[in-house]
Amino acid sequence: MEENRLRSGFTTGTCAAAAAKAAAVMLLTGGELEHMKLITPKGTEAHLPLFHVVKSREMVSCAVKKDAGDDPDVTNQALIFASVEYVKDQKNDEIKRMYCWYEEEAGKSPLFLTSGEGIGVVTKPGLSCPVGMPAINPVPRTMIFQGVDEARYEAGYEGSLKICIWIPEGVKLAERTFNPKLGIKGGLSVLGTTGIVKPMSEEALTATIDLELHMKAVAGVRQVILTPGNYGEAFIKESLGLSMKHGVTCSNFIGNAMEMAGKEGFDRILFVGHIGKLIKVAGGVYNTHSKYGDRRMEILWDITSSFLKNSGQGHGELKNNILTANTMDEGVRILKEYGLLEPVMGEAVNRIGKFTSRWAKGIPVEVVTFSTVYGILGKSLEAEAFIRLFTGETENTSGDKQEDKTWQGSCMESE
Repeated sequence: MEENRLRSGFTTGTCAAAAAKAAAVMLLTGGELEHMKLITPKGTEAHLPLFHVVKSREMVSCAVKKDAGDDPDVTNQALIFASVEYVKDQKNDEIKRMYCWYEEEAGKSPLFLTSGEGIGVVTKPGLSCPVGMPAINPVPRTMIFQGVDEARYEAGYEGSLKICIWIPEGVKLAERTFNPKLGIKGGLSVLGTTGIVKPMSEEALTATIDLELHMKAVAGVRQVILTPGNYGEAFIKESLGLSMKHGVTCSNFIGNAMEMAGKEGFDRILFVGHIGKLIKVAGGVYNTHSKYGDRRMEILWDITSSFLKNSGQGHGELKNNILTANTMDEGVRILKEYGLLEPVMGEAVNRIGKFTSRWAKGIPVEVVTFSTVYGILGKSLEAEAFIRLFTGETENTSGDKQEDKTWQGSCMESE
């Protein structure tokens, strides 16, 4: 069985950070490198070979070849380039005028990060990068800055450096992604939250979900948490104060996971996820992967329109604003402006609960949905009490908290 396990790879962000750190090391030390070692946010060590090293006294550039493992990623085997060059303090203002740049105030002098060929530029609000800026997402930006700053510290250099990331095939490859629809023009995004690409074989993933749920049921667990992915996991830990030892990550296979939980006979399910994913479930979407379509804004408008009894003035404008919104965070902002966010999210949560409970063979499903920008957007009626059950506290009749004795069994940490 071990030899059949799918191989993980590294994100575009990891590749960009490794190339940038390698270029910085070679520039600042004058040395030669063939590989660069980097620790990803997930804690995995990446040891990546370097290609196309070009050196001068003022600048060094090199590339890392993207290895997506067994995931069918469109950027697999693409070359991710980085250059690092000296910047004299008097040129800092010039850099700011000439480039769309990110700045990191690390050490005594800032680091500047910009992009070149094949990296897209954000043209619509609601994404992780500001409008007009290179589409280099926050976690990769942090990884790039940290890697270059480590190289600077180890070399004893305290001056400013300019970093540039580019992907020669990026313009062509971006046509096979959702970037054009999202308003990211001219190339790819530099992405990644953990630094690792997990392979997306549907059969392997659903088998893993099924096995995790089965093992929890066998261990005597009666209540379980389900969440689609990294955003949900982080929110569960940081905002709800729960451990993922009680939970299973189900990726886009939400309908499958609910059916599996129903088969195992759990008493109740806590379903937590980002509204960008869960709004699809509110429309009855069984598998939320983008290859099955993207109806997020249509579903959001369907829910919103149920609160608009008359087609009075302004409704046409509201409909157009929602249907043309770039992201769910943008949709949420629009609903807030119209004073409709609370009822719309309440109805969305209600619909999510009905569909998921139906898939789970009637098991009650409590729902919490959130936005990384706006926080918790909606909870089902019993969600708060259910969360207290997981934290080991319930309310007694006098209003005091007492230890909950109903929780039994031990759970394995999900991957």
